Amino acid sequence: EVQLQACGGGLVQPGGSLRLSCAASGFTFGSHDMSWVRQAPGKQRELVATITSGGTTDYPDSVKERFTISRDNIRRTLYLQMNSLKAEDTAVYYCHRPPDSWGPGTQVTVSS
Repeated sequence: EVQLQACGGGLVQPGGSLRLSCAASGFTFGSHDMSWVRQAPGKQRELVATITSGGTTDYPDSVKERFTISRDNIRRTLYLQMNSLKAEDTAVYYCHRPPDSWGPGTQVTVSS
């Protein structure tokens, strides 16, 4: 059974940083592309970072140069380093193994 458990969310002031982690189990983690996806209240889910099995990363313009996705295949863990956070980054962040495996999400709130 695929399990993805994200943690590390919380309340942070604008301009602050957070690092999300996602512990993966039930599949060969190092062989799969992985992503972080977020969903803000009343909005559709938005892809914010992708990393291939080979380590290639991709980001939308909304988070580029602020967010960094990485992976540790030995620890079977996915990370998202988020810097210079803005109020519009407030959302539930999900660890995602395409196409259809999702973790329960972790709340990130950016507010003063």
